[in-house]
Amino acid sequence: MTCLAHSNFPFTAVAGQDTLKLALILCAINPHIGGVLISGPRGSAKTTLARGLSGVMPALTIDGEAVPFATLPLGASEDRLLGSLDLEQVLQDKQTVFKPGLLSQANGGVLYVDEVNLLADNLVDQLLDVSASGVNRIERDGISHQHEARFLLVGTMNPDEGELRPQLQDRFGLMVELSNQYSLEERVQIVRLREEFDQDPSAFCEAFKYKQRNLKNSIRLAREALRHLRCSDELRMDIARRCQAANIDGVRGDIVWVRAAMAHAAWRGTAAVSMSDVNAVENLVLAHRRQVKTPPQNTPPLSPAPSRRPDASKAQPPSPSPTPSEQSNQSEQASQGDWGNMPPQTMASRAPITVSVNEPKQTSLSQNRLGEVTPGKRKGHQMGGYRPDSATKGQGVDWFRSVITQPQDWPPKHLAYKPGKTGQSVLHLVLLDTSASTLSQGVFANAKGVILDIAQRAYLAREQLAIIGFGQDNVSSILPKVRAPKDIADLLDNIQAGGGTPFRVAIKNASEYLIKQHKTSPELHSQTYLLTDGRTQADVSDLNLPGHTVLIDTEQAAIKRGRGQDIAQHLGAQYVSLTSLLETAL
Repeated sequence: MTCLAHSNFPFTAVAGQDTLKLALILCAINPHIGGVLISGPRGSAKTTLARGLSGVMPALTIDGEAVPFATLPLGASEDRLLGSLDLEQVLQDKQTVFKPGLLSQANGGVLYVDEVNLLADNLVDQLLDVSASGVNRIERDGISHQHEARFLLVGTMNPDEGELRPQLQDRFGLMVELSNQYSLEERVQIVRLREEFDQDPSAFCEAFKYKQRNLKNSIRLAREALRHLRCSDELRMDIARRCQAANIDGVRGDIVWVRAAMAHAAWRGTAAVSMSDVNAVENLVLAHRRQVKTPPQNTPPLSPAPSRRPDASKAQPPSPSPTPSEQSNQSEQASQGDWGNMPPQTMASRAPITVSVNEPKQTSLSQNRLGEVTPGKRKGHQMGGYRPDSATKGQGVDWFRSVITQPQDWPPKHLAYKPGKTGQSVLHLVLLDTSASTLSQGVFANAKGVILDIAQRAYLAREQLAIIGFGQDNVSSILPKVRAPKDIADLLDNIQAGGGTPFRVAIKNASEYLIKQHKTSPELHSQTYLLTDGRTQADVSDLNLPGHTVLIDTEQAAIKRGRGQDIAQHLGAQYVSLTSLLETAL
């Protein structure tokens, strides 16, 4: 057995990452499982194992032993993925001939997508269609063609660079979440193996030839054994109960779980599926599907412990469910230091609070009040989509139109161009202060009310939304970048506030996040909402948030102790006082 082009590191030579190896092997045994999504930071062997899979995977077709392996680059076009007009044949013979794309090349083997979470939406849509049907159909540019497209889809992603669209995420049968934390012994072994491979790839691959061959034969035998395996109704019922408890969407998870358990049993060489097989694949199946809802928590009294309050004798009696006014009264009696010493607390959101934002004209959301938005009436860039406009030239030449409209002229006197993409996607990034000081005077509840309004209008405009929280001495993702959901009230109500404010870290992380988003989608328009009471001494004058930014000062004290206006000036952001908004609403 040879190492593919003497460049792929052998699958069996990779140290550690046994969970990922198992997931890939199970999908190689039964490709109907649906492929593997690999999530993890840089340096966790995601790409190495994905590329090495084809070296130990038996072919999905009977046409020889070679297993196709195709890589979908991040910046690939639809023509490269689906296939296109064979321009050379058109020019030579004036005949319309189909030129296969990556989906054709991957048929019977592996389609590998690195950084799948950064893949363009139009390519994601095409992958969804083909992975569901197993057939690639092309009807354009004078081409009417279809071909079989059965492949094992393997995708890698770094969660720090954005989430994957839910529709495509569910298409992956299994998901593995990796860590790049290794023991000292593992680090030494990994480095030694890599050095040996780099010095002489051919000799290194030759040394692992028998391990590679044995693994490939084991997978082939497991495929054959899979035909005779059955899963009992008792185990199927147990799987159904667990899927229901995990609140997963649909029954694809149930189907994948049964298939994965059967593949695991075949891999072990047993005659029947057992509970150990079901348990062994549970996390692989549910990692990206589990949606266990956290029940609403009873909000405890928001006043600090009496021993820490100088006026404890005046404290209100504790209540298991304090009203917003009681929360406000309790918070007024507590000092900032006392709030910082409290455990994290929840606070229900207020009704939606509308914020007027002076955005550039191209952002549709800012130009409409909630009641003035007509669902389904926004087109083109206002919907965040692409609207073809024949009057706007794109960068690609439409050779088919150029040739057929001038059949007697070669080269064509006039080139026809593909329509340009005139749309613009919109991302609303919310940075929510979840530090302890926001519990004072119902500030946290009001901030959530603002987010409700932002989310509702973004939903009607079919735009994207992401929420990042900073408080409790850390920065975390509350809602990954998704098309704005219809209702996020439950999500917001369960967000807790407490601890200190890592303000500079939050701004720095948001800046890096937005830079990556704009780099991935140059046409993106980003609108950032920074909701904070300004209770921080952090210096952010050297930081910048790409796109348009509005700072919503949530502090409601008569004499402000925060630095909202100063921070807005440093960031070049529009300043909005929530107090004035509430007064206007009244």
